[in-house]
Amino acid sequence: MKKIIQVAALGAATALVLTACASAPTATTTTAPSAGATTAAAVSYKACMVSDAGGFEDKSFNQSGAEGLDKAKADLGIEEVKVESTADTDFTPNVDNLVSQDCNLIIGVGFNLAGAIQTAANANKTIDFALVDSAFSDADFKPVTLENGKPLLFNTQEAAFLAGYVAAGTSKTGKVATFGGMQLPSVSIFMDGFSDGVAKYNADFGKTVAVLGWDKAAQTGSFTGDFDNQANGQNLAKGFIDQGADVIMPVAGPVGLGAAAAAKAAGNVMIVGVDADWYNTAPEYKSIILTSVIKEIGQSVYDTVKQGADGQYTSEPYVGTLANKGIDIAPFHDLDAQVPADVKTKVTALKASIIDGSLKVDSPSAN
Repeated sequence: MKKIIQVAALGAATALVLTACASAPTATTTTAPSAGATTAAAVSYKACMVSDAGGFEDKSFNQSGAEGLDKAKADLGIEEVKVESTADTDFTPNVDNLVSQDCNLIIGVGFNLAGAIQTAANANKTIDFALVDSAFSDADFKPVTLENGKPLLFNTQEAAFLAGYVAAGTSKTGKVATFGGMQLPSVSIFMDGFSDGVAKYNADFGKTVAVLGWDKAAQTGSFTGDFDNQANGQNLAKGFIDQGADVIMPVAGPVGLGAAAAAKAAGNVMIVGVDADWYNTAPEYKSIILTSVIKEIGQSVYDTVKQGADGQYTSEPYVGTLANKGIDIAPFHDLDAQVPADVKTKVTALKASIIDGSLKVDSPSAN
């Protein structure tokens, strides 16, 4: 099943008719700016987006991408079309539907859309494409460059390193944990940085804080196998809590909210959010959000759309780093008092060192 949303930058609502796999979408909604709303002058440019199975209300990377597209519509006066996937089988039909809508730019959100986006890009050279969280590759998984395909990538190990340092410095039990939805480069890169941050804290303070759920050297760890079922995240987090972990970083989209539920129920466990600042996107859990590893997916989408609308699209990869503010660590918000002052001082210095290049934080999945 899939849900399709079309939004025109200016003008009255229009009907949208799509066909895919001989079935019609479950819902089609067309809207226009409300009376008196302030909008940019209309631009003859259509930017389109397809989510992965998490959908555009996942409080994570799909939602961030959609917000970036919405901002581009409001600021630039472009037309947008958003297609929401609810299962992996939606990816190819949804991308094909967007191709049929004469989109100038089609953005796929998430690694799992790589195949559908790359196939469509190869078959439709006059359409520009972008892919969040993945580069393009051949059948042997060797990198390839597409003239009309732009990867939007993030070196999140840098910000995750800082989060791991904070987690280790804040833990009362000496055990922290991380897990992923699926073992993909865009997931394990968080876990690598987190693990290295804990190791750096241990080296700086002479501690032995343990990381449950991930072994960077072996590149093995704990995964729920999906990005959708919150019960899986809740159960895995309970297991870590039972082993003594009091800070957990779930890298699993909506599945991570299950871990937050387990942490809140435990009463003495904190969560490190990912992709967005969970203090804002998951306010029901704000009392236990220590910090978040933020990927500015929305900004990367906005910049890519603006380039296209300005006639400046290129296939050169976008790589978000601490230096270009494409990634960051969120404030400690309500738990600020829980983070020791010397840890805060160290994190500030470490962040500066990463930005100026004197400290390298690496990952086999880095871009």
